[in-house]
Amino acid sequence: MTSKVSDHILERLRDWDVDHVFGYPGDGINGLLSAWGRADNHPVFVQARHEEMAAFEAVGYAKFSGRTGVCVATSGPGAIHLLNGLYDAKLDHVPVVAVVGQTDRSAMGGSYQQEVDLLTLFKDVAAEYCQMVTVPEQLPNVLDRALRTAAARRTVTAVIVPADVQELDYSPPEHAFKMVPSSLGNPRWTVVPEQDELLRAAQVLNAGRKVAMLVGQGARHARRQVQETAELLGAGVAKALLGKDALPDVLPYVTGSIGLLGTRPSYELMRDCDTLLTIGSSFPYTQFLPEFDQARGVQIDLDPFMVGLRYPYEVNLVGDSAATLDALLPLLIRKEDRDWQRTVCDNTERWWEVMERRAEVEADPINPEYAIHALDHLLPDDAMITADSGSAANWYARHLRMRGRMRGTLSGTLATMGPGVPYAIGAKFAHPDRPAIAIVGDGAMQMNGLAELITVAKYWQQWDDPRLIVAVLNNRDLNQVTWEMRAMQGAPSFLPSQELPDVDYAGFARTLGLAAARANEPGDVPEGWERALSADRPYVLELRTDPAVPPIPPHATWDQIQAATAAVLRGDADRAAMVRQGFRAKLQELLPSFGGRHGHH
Repeated sequence: MTSKVSDHILERLRDWDVDHVFGYPGDGINGLLSAWGRADNHPVFVQARHEEMAAFEAVGYAKFSGRTGVCVATSGPGAIHLLNGLYDAKLDHVPVVAVVGQTDRSAMGGSYQQEVDLLTLFKDVAAEYCQMVTVPEQLPNVLDRALRTAAARRTVTAVIVPADVQELDYSPPEHAFKMVPSSLGNPRWTVVPEQDELLRAAQVLNAGRKVAMLVGQGARHARRQVQETAELLGAGVAKALLGKDALPDVLPYVTGSIGLLGTRPSYELMRDCDTLLTIGSSFPYTQFLPEFDQARGVQIDLDPFMVGLRYPYEVNLVGDSAATLDALLPLLIRKEDRDWQRTVCDNTERWWEVMERRAEVEADPINPEYAIHALDHLLPDDAMITADSGSAANWYARHLRMRGRMRGTLSGTLATMGPGVPYAIGAKFAHPDRPAIAIVGDGAMQMNGLAELITVAKYWQQWDDPRLIVAVLNNRDLNQVTWEMRAMQGAPSFLPSQELPDVDYAGFARTLGLAAARANEPGDVPEGWERALSADRPYVLELRTDPAVPPIPPHATWDQIQAATAAVLRGDADRAAMVRQGFRAKLQELLPSFGGRHGHH
């Protein structure tokens, strides 16, 4: 039996060890769907409720597995729907390949149904590689290059296949003029800087007395080397939000997240250091880095396009973080004076005490900080945690301590609403034997999380560990943007845009056969988490939280951090609509502009 182009695409994906493809059907990919039927659903087709969710699931899969995510959609509307999830992957440097259908070649240019200029549409998001296949001989080259480029450049690529091409008999490229044969495989290589560059970097780091380190997701595989470096240099280590799981928070010199959602000790680390070593991070918010004339800087990054960015670094090292630190470590001199690191450790310890106290402040009905803080000591060591954008990201950034094999992520650079639940689904397909927890605001839950619970219900029985917990912070408010309005515009919350309908999230989950509970008061919270973590199926934990708890920025002083929370909750703020004048002025000192339609990090 001759195989069709569609059969060959699936065969080639199998050759690349692709085991899951996230998608949604449509007649622009009917040929592919038929081939899936002939291939006994291998690779596994995971049916999302919406193409944007399929893309987010591919991103979540890629983020938690370290492999390339693959998603598939039909022509026209299906392809358009993928875009937001694909931009999320592109901006966070995650390898994802989109395979999309197109109308028949004979109809192209005829203003036909569902005909969209996909090459133009995907030109930006898949800038590194975007091709349309018009004859069978173009495969396997196009598919191989899409997969190889996505992995090598850690980006998005796209392959467009017209519906009639999917149905053609497959014939491989020949040994002939204008034919482009291809081969499989992702080559592996390690980049290490030149020795003289390493010596220059070592000189800067050895000269420093107060070394601060900033690590991002590019340092995740270099945990041992980062620890050894920090211990040699007597440094404190702050983490960009995408690098939250790069280093355990149980190390006393790890100050936690940096930036607007960051911690006070990370802010102090940058404010007071004389040397900055940045590893695998493109953290963009310059105002949270040291003053330009204050610290000498060294940066290590794998991507030459991303070095020398954000700060006037004296030495930019292009290289793999683990291999580069291995080469750098022998050149570093152990610092005998430990006063600086002791101060960092003391500040960090104090921060955790303040977080504990902030979580204990009474609210109406539940303080959202307590809702997440109560999870911290219950987290399994192999948990996979996702957070949505909005105020949920604040509490994830500040109240959960990474340890063991824990992994965590969110939409870092696009900061889009809605990936919390689909990321967790992607994570479960990457590691079906590990528990996943999504921390999601009610806005994001209404935007798409509710529908994606249907996907959870469809697939959970295939997972070795059935636990996928969706924690919904139900405060009937689009809370992050509400605080941004108060802080930046000094304006009261605009209820027509900010107020959300109250939805029975737990009740909806139960109709799908999932387990669920609602925490209506603080006493319900620990038991809610314990039940969710011991459940025999996915669990929705609805937490009725208070929208009046402000996300205080890290440069608020220790006293202000506590005072502001207590002040709002004592009623200095008029809860119904408006922050009173006196408190509003105090808030404006505290809350710098945080920007972003969808609540930024």
